[in-house]
Amino acid sequence: MFINDLDKGTECTLSKFANDKNLGRMADTPECCAAIQGDLDRLENWAKKNHMKFNKGKCRVLHLGKNNPKHQYRLEVDLLGSSTAEKDLEVLVDTKFSMSQQCALMAKKANGILGCIQKSVASRLREVMLPLYSALVRPHLECCVQFWGHQFKKDRELLERVQRRAAKMMRGLEHLSVMRKG
Repeated sequence: MFINDLDKGTECTLSKFANDKNLGRMADTPECCAAIQGDLDRLENWAKKNHMKFNKGKCRVLHLGKNNPKHQYRLEVDLLGSSTAEKDLEVLVDTKFSMSQQCALMAKKANGILGCIQKSVASRLREVMLPLYSALVRPHLECCVQFWGHQFKKDRELLERVQRRAAKMMRGLEHLSVMRKG
Protein backbone atom coordinates (compact mmCIF):
# COMPACT_ATOMS: atom_id res chain seq x y z
CA MET A 1 0.00 0.00 0.00
CA PHE A 2 1.27 3.46 -0.83
CA ILE A 3 1.47 5.93 2.01
CA ASN A 4 2.72 8.96 0.11
CA ASP A 5 -0.30 10.97 1.24
CA LEU A 6 0.13 10.06 4.92
CA ASP A 7 1.67 13.42 5.78
CA LYS A 8 -0.70 15.49 3.66
CA GLY A 9 -1.89 18.44 5.75
CA THR A 10 0.35 17.76 8.75
CA GLU A 11 1.87 20.72 10.55
CA CYS A 12 4.55 18.64 12.27
CA THR A 13 7.50 16.82 10.78
CA LEU A 14 6.57 13.26 9.86
CA SER A 15 9.44 10.94 9.07
CA LYS A 16 8.61 7.67 7.36
CA PHE A 17 10.87 4.64 7.10
CA ALA A 18 9.50 1.21 6.22
CA ASN A 19 6.80 0.56 8.80
CA ASP A 20 8.04 3.20 11.29
CA LYS A 21 6.64 6.69 11.44
CA ASN A 22 7.79 9.50 13.70
CA LEU A 23 5.85 12.67 14.29
CA GLY A 24 7.58 15.55 15.99
CA ARG A 25 7.93 19.24 16.54
CA MET A 26 8.78 21.73 19.22
CA ALA A 27 6.06 21.69 21.87
CA ASP A 28 6.75 24.66 24.10
CA THR A 29 3.32 26.33 23.89
CA PRO A 30 -0.26 25.10 24.17
CA GLU A 31 -0.69 25.92 20.46
CA CYS A 32 2.21 23.66 19.51
CA CYS A 33 0.80 20.83 21.63
CA ALA A 34 -2.57 21.33 19.94
CA ALA A 35 -0.89 21.14 16.53
CA ILE A 36 0.70 17.79 17.45
CA GLN A 37 -2.65 16.47 18.67
CA GLY A 38 -4.31 17.73 15.49
CA ASP A 39 -1.76 15.84 13.39
CA LEU A 40 -2.31 12.68 15.45
CA ASP A 41 -6.05 13.02 14.79
CA ARG A 42 -5.33 13.56 11.09
CA LEU A 43 -3.18 10.41 11.00
CA GLU A 44 -5.89 8.41 12.76
CA ASN A 45 -8.46 9.60 10.20
CA TRP A 46 -6.07 8.65 7.38
CA ALA A 47 -5.72 5.16 8.85
CA LYS A 48 -9.50 4.71 9.11
CA LYS A 49 -10.01 5.94 5.54
CA ASN A 50 -7.42 3.42 4.31
CA HIS A 51 -8.75 0.56 6.48
CA MET A 52 -5.60 0.43 8.59
CA LYS A 53 -4.84 0.63 12.30
CA PHE A 54 -1.95 2.00 14.25
CA ASN A 55 -0.48 -0.34 16.84
CA LYS A 56 -1.18 1.92 19.78
CA GLY A 57 0.86 -0.31 22.06
CA LYS A 58 3.98 0.68 20.11
CA CYS A 59 3.16 4.40 20.00
CA ARG A 60 5.10 6.38 22.60
CA VAL A 61 5.78 10.01 23.36
CA LEU A 62 9.37 11.10 23.98
CA HIS A 63 9.36 14.51 25.70
CA LEU A 64 12.59 16.37 24.93
CA GLY A 65 13.91 19.58 26.44
CA LYS A 66 13.77 21.26 29.82
CA ASN A 67 10.81 23.50 29.00
CA ASN A 68 8.66 20.76 27.52
CA PRO A 69 5.20 20.90 29.14
CA LYS A 70 4.95 17.07 28.84
CA HIS A 71 1.48 17.25 27.36
CA GLN A 72 -0.42 13.96 27.14
CA TYR A 73 -1.36 12.98 23.61
CA ARG A 74 -3.92 10.46 22.42
CA LEU A 75 -4.88 8.35 19.44
CA GLU A 76 -8.67 8.33 19.41
CA VAL A 77 -9.57 7.87 23.08
CA ASP A 78 -6.37 6.07 24.12
CA LEU A 79 -3.70 8.12 25.86
CA LEU A 80 -0.22 7.47 24.51
CA GLY A 81 2.36 6.36 27.04
CA SER A 82 5.46 8.43 27.53
CA SER A 83 8.98 7.08 27.44
CA THR A 84 12.40 8.15 28.72
CA ALA A 85 14.22 6.57 25.75
CA GLU A 86 13.23 5.32 22.31
CA LYS A 87 15.06 3.39 19.65
CA ASP A 88 14.79 4.65 16.09
CA LEU A 89 16.71 2.94 13.29
CA GLU A 90 18.88 1.21 15.92
CA VAL A 91 19.75 4.51 17.63
CA LEU A 92 18.68 4.78 21.25
CA VAL A 93 17.74 8.37 22.05
CA ASP A 94 16.87 9.45 25.57
CA THR A 95 15.30 12.63 26.90
CA LYS A 96 18.73 14.15 27.64
CA PHE A 97 20.23 13.22 24.25
CA SER A 98 22.87 11.24 26.12
CA MET A 99 24.43 8.42 24.13
CA SER A 100 25.61 6.46 27.17
CA GLN A 101 22.79 3.92 26.92
CA GLN A 102 23.51 3.53 23.18
CA CYS A 103 27.23 2.94 23.87
CA ALA A 104 26.46 0.39 26.59
CA LEU A 105 24.06 -1.45 24.28
CA MET A 106 26.57 -1.52 21.41
CA ALA A 107 29.40 -2.67 23.69
CA LYS A 108 27.19 -5.47 25.02
CA LYS A 109 26.35 -6.62 21.48
CA ALA A 110 29.98 -6.43 20.38
CA ASN A 111 31.15 -8.36 23.46
CA GLY A 112 28.54 -11.03 22.79
CA ILE A 113 29.75 -11.45 19.23
CA LEU A 114 33.37 -11.59 20.43
CA GLY A 115 32.35 -14.35 22.83
CA CYS A 116 30.78 -16.33 19.98
CA ILE A 117 33.92 -15.89 17.88
CA GLN A 118 36.11 -16.95 20.80
CA LYS A 119 34.06 -20.13 21.37
CA SER A 120 33.62 -21.14 17.74
CA VAL A 121 36.88 -20.21 16.01
CA ALA A 122 39.92 -22.31 16.91
CA SER A 123 42.53 -20.20 15.16
CA ARG A 124 43.81 -17.03 16.80
CA LEU A 125 45.85 -15.97 13.78
CA ARG A 126 45.52 -12.33 12.88
CA GLU A 127 44.62 -13.28 9.28
CA VAL A 128 41.59 -15.18 10.60
CA MET A 129 40.50 -12.97 13.49
CA LEU A 130 40.90 -9.52 11.95
CA PRO A 131 38.36 -10.08 9.12
CA LEU A 132 35.89 -11.52 11.65
CA TYR A 133 36.39 -8.55 13.95
CA SER A 134 36.10 -6.09 11.07
CA ALA A 135 32.93 -7.64 9.68
CA LEU A 136 31.08 -8.67 12.84
CA VAL A 137 32.26 -6.58 15.80
CA ARG A 138 33.55 -3.24 14.56
CA PRO A 139 30.25 -2.13 12.93
CA HIS A 140 28.61 -2.25 16.37
CA LEU A 141 31.36 -0.13 17.90
CA GLU A 142 31.08 2.40 15.09
CA CYS A 143 27.29 2.47 15.13
CA CYS A 144 26.16 6.10 15.26
CA VAL A 145 29.65 7.38 16.07
CA GLN A 146 28.99 10.41 13.86
CA PHE A 147 25.96 11.20 15.99
CA TRP A 148 27.36 10.82 19.48
CA GLY A 149 30.93 11.91 18.74
CA HIS A 150 32.73 10.59 21.86
CA GLN A 151 30.67 12.73 24.20
CA PHE A 152 31.87 11.20 27.45
CA LYS A 153 35.18 9.63 28.42
CA LYS A 154 33.41 6.70 30.13
CA ASP A 155 31.57 5.85 26.89
CA ARG A 156 34.78 5.97 24.87
CA GLU A 157 36.57 3.78 27.43
CA LEU A 158 33.73 1.25 27.37
CA LEU A 159 34.09 0.81 23.62
CA GLU A 160 37.89 0.73 23.86
CA ARG A 161 37.65 -2.17 26.35
CA VAL A 162 35.88 -4.21 23.67
CA GLN A 163 38.69 -3.36 21.24
CA ARG A 164 41.34 -4.40 23.77
CA ARG A 165 39.52 -7.68 24.36
CA ALA A 166 39.52 -8.34 20.62
CA ALA A 167 43.24 -7.54 20.42
CA LYS A 168 43.97 -10.01 23.22
CA MET A 169 42.26 -12.72 21.20
CA MET A 170 44.54 -12.25 18.17
CA ARG A 171 47.95 -13.84 18.07
CA GLY A 172 50.50 -11.12 17.44
CA LEU A 173 48.32 -8.25 18.70
CA GLU A 174 48.23 -9.09 22.41
CA HIS A 175 50.64 -6.21 23.13
CA LEU A 176 48.03 -3.70 21.94
CA SER A 177 45.73 -4.65 24.81
CA VAL A 178 48.04 -3.08 27.40
CA MET A 179 46.71 0.30 28.43
CA ARG A 180 49.06 3.14 27.67
CA LYS A 181 49.41 6.06 30.02
CA GLY A 182 50.08 9.42 28.58
